[in-house]
This record gives sequence, C-alpha cells and structure tokens, in this order.
Amino acid sequence: MVIKWRNWALPTAPLVLVLLAATGCTSTSDAPAEPTGTPATSGAHSTSVARVCAKPAAGPTKAPAGAVTIDPAVVGDLAAKTRSNPPNTTFWLRPGKHRLEPDRYAQVMAKEGNTYLGAPGAVLDGQKTNNYAFSGTARNVTIRYLTVQGFVAPNNEGVVNHDMADGWVIEHATIQYNSGAGLMAGAHQQVRASCLRGNGQYGMNAYKTGDSIKGLVVEGNEVVGNNTDDWERRKPGCGCTGGIKFWAVNGADIRGNWVHDNRGAGLWADNNNNDFRIENNVLEANDGAALMYETSYNAVIRNNTIRRNNWVEGRKYAARGDDFPYATIYVSEAGGEPRVRARTDKIEIYRNVLENNWSGITLWENADRFCNSPANTSTGYCTLLVKKTGRCTQPAIATAPLYADCRWKTQRVDIHGNRFVLDTSVVKCTVECGRMAVLANYGTYPDWSPYKGKRVAEAITLKQRNRWHDNVYRGPWSFIADDPGRKLDSGQWQGPPYRQDTGSTFAPRAGG
Repeated sequence: MVIKWRNWALPTAPLVLVLLAATGCTSTSDAPAEPTGTPATSGAHSTSVARVCAKPAAGPTKAPAGAVTIDPAVVGDLAAKTRSNPPNTTFWLRPGKHRLEPDRYAQVMAKEGNTYLGAPGAVLDGQKTNNYAFSGTARNVTIRYLTVQGFVAPNNEGVVNHDMADGWVIEHATIQYNSGAGLMAGAHQQVRASCLRGNGQYGMNAYKTGDSIKGLVVEGNEVVGNNTDDWERRKPGCGCTGGIKFWAVNGADIRGNWVHDNRGAGLWADNNNNDFRIENNVLEANDGAALMYETSYNAVIRNNTIRRNNWVEGRKYAARGDDFPYATIYVSEAGGEPRVRARTDKIEIYRNVLENNWSGITLWENADRFCNSPANTSTGYCTLLVKKTGRCTQPAIATAPLYADCRWKTQRVDIHGNRFVLDTSVVKCTVECGRMAVLANYGTYPDWSPYKGKRVAEAITLKQRNRWHDNVYRGPWSFIADDPGRKLDSGQWQGPPYRQDTGSTFAPRAGG
C-alpha cells in the first residue's frame, strides 16, 4: 500500500442532509474569494454536500418496538446483550456514554442482521483502552445514529467493522478520534451521511483480506481531519495515510461527500481498483492530493469541486528543489482497460472545477514498476491482466502479450470540460504550482527489465491515448511532457508532437 513517486536518476433509508452550496471562482471576477473552510460552488456547476459533523442527524428518542435497550450505566451491556440475543436483533442505545469492559480486546461481536441504533447523545467510547468497537464476520449489520470514539486500533486496522464483513450499512454515524482507521470495509458496504473525523490514520480503510470488496457506496459523508498521527512522518514512504484509502475494490460509487482538511491525500485508490465513479464531491484543503488513482483501472471522475488542496505537500517538495509535478489529481500507472469489465473503459475526468490548488493533473508512469520488479511497492501483486505473477519474467516478458500486460499503464485518460483556476496570490507561490503533466522516468531497473530507456516515457506521452481537450484555464498554467525539465507554454502544449488541449481556452493573466 505504498506509493513510489519516481526514480529519476535512473435501496436504503432516505437521507436527511444539510446541504451547503459549494462556491468557487466566478466567471466575472479575477479576485477569488478567500478560503472560508466551508464548501463552495463554482460558476461552472454546483456541487452540494452534507455538512454532517456540525449537524448530525438525531436518532430515535424511544426504543423501537421489539428493540433491546442498552443501558450506559452498565459497563459492557452492549457486548453482553449482543452475545445473549439472536441474530437480526435491533439494539437501542440510550443517551449517554456507553463503555465496554476495560480490556484491550473487549469488543461487540455483531451477529448477522443486527441493527444498532443510537438515541440522541448515545456514544460508544473506547476510553483509549479498547482496540475495536464492532467486529466479527457477520453480514448485513446496520449502525445508525451512533457516535463511536476513543478506540485505539493498531496501524492499518479499523474500529468499526474491524473484520471487514460484507453488507454493512453505516448511516448517520459519527466515527471520530480513534487510532488506526475509523472504519474498515466489506463487499456491498454502504457508508452514508456519516462523519468520519479526526481518526489517527484513515477515516475509512477500504481493504479486505482476499481483495473481495465490490459494490462499495460512500455517499453524503464528511471526511475531515484524519491522519492525526501523521503516519508518513512515523513511517516515511508508507503510503498509508489520508481521508479514505481504497485497495483492490471492484466497483465503487463515491458521491456527494465533503472530504477536507485531511493530512495527506483526500481520496486514494491504490492497487488494482476498478470501476470507480467519483462524482459531485467537494474535495478541499487536504494537505496532499485531493485524489490519487494508482495502479488501477477504469474510472469516471466528474462534477467535483476541488479547491485549495496540496498546499502543504506541494510547497514542501518545492522548497526542497524537487521539480516533480506533484498534483492535485494524480493518476499513477492507472488507466482505461477494455479487457477489465467496468461501466467505462477509460479514465474520464470531466466537468470538474479545480480552483487554487497546488498544480492540476499529473499522469505518471514509473517505468521500473511492473510485475515482479523490486520497484513494485505492491509486493506480490500483478496487473489484473496477468493471473500468475511468475509469468512476468524473462524471456516471456519481453514479447507480446506480456510486454504490455505485465505493466500498469497510464492510458486512455480523457480530460475534458474542466475549469482550472489559479491565483498565485491566494496559493502564495511563485514557481512550480500551476502545472499539468504527462510523463515517465527513464527506465533503468532491474537489469532484466524490458522497459529500459525512454520507451515508457514516449508511450505515455504520445501513444497511450491520454488526451486533454476543451478545458478552460485561468491563471499562469504551464505544461510538462516527457520529463519535469520539459516545461511548455500553451502553444507548445497544443502544437506537435503533443497536440494537447484542442478546443481549450487560456487566460494566463486571469486568476479567478
């Protein structure tokens, strides 16, 4: 679950949502509004999200008919009554702070079909003692209107749905101030109208042993302030931080969320994800990229408002003199692949507004990262086109079909109809903060690699159907092709051999 940037040298209940308009730069003013910390709308389109954490929906004030009542005055009452009641039982947690037994491994082992409802003010608190809140492999568990906080899951583990069971519904919940991930994921899980706030590693870690997550829905949530433990500092290069991380998820709808102020990336799809729709979200003020789509396939990214992201990480690398185009949308060894079944056969990025981020979109390939290469940080994994990793060795890897299929390729990326706005006085930068890029490194490693030299750089830039077109640019944008030293103006970008951004308009002196 690690990213290696480069090697240069070498049907559900209806949701009651509080909607906020998401406003950005208008089409008439060159002076964009100062950041306010609240979602805003651009002149190009409107994106609405739920401001869930400030105004959480209230649960039932009385126990529903047939529900088992849980008493906050009785320590361990929730776990004990879960054990003593059959599957498909509804539990109603009375107002107050509910506690488990003061043991590290005390937890609620849910049974199939159980429902847990919180009354107004009901909190399940781990007291910085318990590792996990809700665990077990039982399917179709529902958690609503409940606050879960103060649990201390280890790194890469989660507090709610710890064992990654399938079919869980988490709705109108607040999962906050826990260590590790607030929430794990299983197949067909639905996370709706919930607050995932201030967790030590992730708001949600969408990883399941066996890579069997499919049909994931993440809708109308607020994902804010996660990675409080700053894992990239504690484990440099771990690639294990941010708002939500997705690993080998096949089919996901990520819509209407407000993902903001997370340390690291906002949304990060890493390793053999496929068939994502990321739409109508507001992604803003995350320290790193708003969205990373890495070694994955087939996605639609549309109608999102993306603003003030990557200021911290972009500025950090620029201060070091690192000229790599660290981007707000970062597509790394990921592309469209018709042979992998999905609702689209490309990565389509369209009708988004990107306003005052540190740089724009980077399409990247590491020429040294492929199946069986030591540079593949997803150790033991191969592409979805090659079932047996061991096939990707010499001499077979040097010829068709393995030459193409053993490498994750950034291909068939279609970027159009977007609005890119940059006011350097808002971002407070003078260099390296307004770039679009398509590039790869010079292949050097390992010694048996068939991808040495410039062949991957030439492919991603000129041969893999990666296209920008019909976009609007306001502000001093520049363009990078082949390698970070090849900086182009809009005319060079549109001219041969790149021929990018046909039909696009440029206003370099406008910043809003």
